Amino acid sequence: MTTATMVDPLDGALAAALDRDGYLLLRGAVPETWRDALRDAFDAGVGPVSQWSAPRGGDWRHALVDLDPTVQRTCRLSTLLAAAAHMLRAPFFLSQVEGREPLPDGGHQPLHRDGAGMTAVAALIFLDSYGPENGATRVVPRHLDRGAPDEALALTLAGEAGDILVFDADLLHGATCNHSGARRRSLLLTFLSEQHRAEQNAARAIRNVRMDTSEAFAPRSRSLAYSGRA
Repeated sequence: MTTATMVDPLDGALAAALDRDGYLLLRGAVPETWRDALRDAFDAGVGPVSQWSAPRGGDWRHALVDLDPTVQRTCRLSTLLAAAAHMLRAPFFLSQVEGREPLPDGGHQPLHRDGAGMTAVAALIFLDSYGPENGATRVVPRHLDRGAPDEALALTLAGEAGDILVFDADLLHGATCNHSGARRRSLLLTFLSEQHRAEQNAARAIRNVRMDTSEAFAPRSRSLAYSGRA
């Protein structure tokens, strides 16, 4: 029997917006004093393609960041955890975090769903200003989603360093092309419900996961004790 770290409930207005749209943009969520350290961790983690066990897209810069202490603190910001807990509604864990940045004239993705068939929450922590000119993410709000990808329904997000986009991994989304060439570093992380822990542990090497993933989280309003192996 393991006891999970308690997560406080999400603010009611934010919870309603998240239920309606399937995503939440947390403006300025990362403390300003942390942001330079996060950018430094990203840049230090960039390396050759050979540092990754599985192939990575050639029009993206990728960074190994999961052992950095400021990255780990950022993944545990209270509002971010509250949003994840609201969507997952059961004990969950931080499965993965890595750095991604679209290269000049690269980064465009078709609208897609990361977590079809999985109970998962994704988040993008923006380390630079972002918008349609430098590869910002576009999303199709849940209440507009008709099932098949439809670019006419997609909203391209814009904001500043320190913002966090948290979304249901089954939400239609995709990056845009970095036409301006301006830097658009971000941290991409995934929270998964405990039912996926064993399969994720088995794939640690191919996913380049080096961090300790044994910590579990759970909504405060629910039972925090659960059976499972950390």
